[in-house]
Amino acid sequence: MNVSLIGMPSSGKSSVGVILAKVLAYDFFDTDILVQNRMKLTLQEIVNRFGYLKLRQIESDVVLSLDCDDTVISTGGSVVYSDIAMRHLKAISTVVYLKISFSEMIKRLGDYSNRGLAKPKGQTIEELYEERSKLYEEYADFTFVNEGSPFNVSALSLASFLG
Repeated sequence: MNVSLIGMPSSGKSSVGVILAKVLAYDFFDTDILVQNRMKLTLQEIVNRFGYLKLRQIESDVVLSLDCDDTVISTGGSVVYSDIAMRHLKAISTVVYLKISFSEMIKRLGDYSNRGLAKPKGQTIEELYEERSKLYEEYADFTFVNEGSPFNVSALSLASFLG
């Protein structure tokens, strides 16, 4: 069994994912890092050089290449725009949406100008939040609210829930 974490930037996918992998004695993949390694560029550099749609395509390709067992997979926030990638994740894992409120996301993100967000230039961060939240809910097998607790507490709670 694998566990895939989806959610907004700063929802805790990487932080919770690392701890969850330790608790479950699983491997850990962060698809943002896999994308960066493949391209030898940061996410922001990919967006700047090739555009946000290219970042989404690379992310989808990376997810489709995953062939693993007993792994926690932290996905990039825009993976939900690829139906084929999400179907692959659902086939190989339990998909958990780490949900946070818009205000919590803004508080955690701080200056997100160099975060490498895969979004059109004119789209506000609030519009992005609203658009993606619906997709996360659609694809999730489970939703886990990740607000107010330290990431280690969240990971332990999630591990207990996944049992």
